[in-house]
Amino acid sequence: MQYVNTLSFRARCRRWWSLRQARSSGAARDRGMSTAEYAVGTIAACAFAALLFKVVSSPEVQQMLSSLIDRALNTNG
Repeated sequence: MQYVNTLSFRARCRRWWSLRQARSSGAARDRGMSTAEYAVGTIAACAFAALLFKVVSSPEVQQMLSSLIDRALNTNG
């Protein structure tokens, strides 16, 4: 009786292992795709950072930020 339970457990382990191997081999095929997606995301983040730097370094925004900081530091409360 004990031997039957062991075989059942072994069969379940083999099935689990084969399913796991099948899933991991499928993920390995998409390795290049995720790398390309990371590259596109990095380029988009750099473009957004450049745009944000341009906006913040403009004279109008710098003046607005300076006046905001001056008002915050010069409060008499």
